[in-house]
Amino acid sequence: MRQTSITRRTAETDIALTLVLDGRGEAQIDTGVGFLDHMLTLFARHGRFNLTVTCRGDVHVDAHHTTEDIAIVLGRAFSECLGDRRGIARYGYFLLPMDEALIAAAVDISGRACLGFEAALPAQTLGNFDTELVKEFMQAFARSLGAAVHLRQLAGENTHHIIEGMFKALGRAMRQAVAIDAGFEDEIPSTKGILL
Repeated sequence: MRQTSITRRTAETDIALTLVLDGRGEAQIDTGVGFLDHMLTLFARHGRFNLTVTCRGDVHVDAHHTTEDIAIVLGRAFSECLGDRRGIARYGYFLLPMDEALIAAAVDISGRACLGFEAALPAQTLGNFDTELVKEFMQAFARSLGAAVHLRQLAGENTHHIIEGMFKALGRAMRQAVAIDAGFEDEIPSTKGILL
């Protein structure tokens, strides 16, 4: 079974995360940041990943360290679950409507970290969450996983809908990318023979 558990402690955050790739979309999330809890729950549900996250961070300052560090650990967890990437589809994409918002997500688990992020977020905060942290999360996730992650807002006016669409679309794109490619289970999906 493709799963892992990771703990990461710094002076700013204390994180415990468990990821099961071939799950049922079950999530138990407690980051200390309500909006981030909601987004990670959506990501897990739409990706069909089982995800447990607890974090004690310096949220009395703001949510920056908590958001970025969780993304680092989540990317690392995917990387550990995938091992040498043998048999995976590697690529995933999804076009997701969320009411008036329309979000495109595409992923290449290539070993090369890159983020393409195009979105106009009208609101600077949602609750106590700074919306600029969405890009920070995606950057840290892409870097830690070693993947090209592209997220593009094609339409949308409501900030909550735009961001929710991004996390759902990313979950569904990741679900495709990490899936075992039937008939090619023993192959590394690259002419280089390596994806690390």
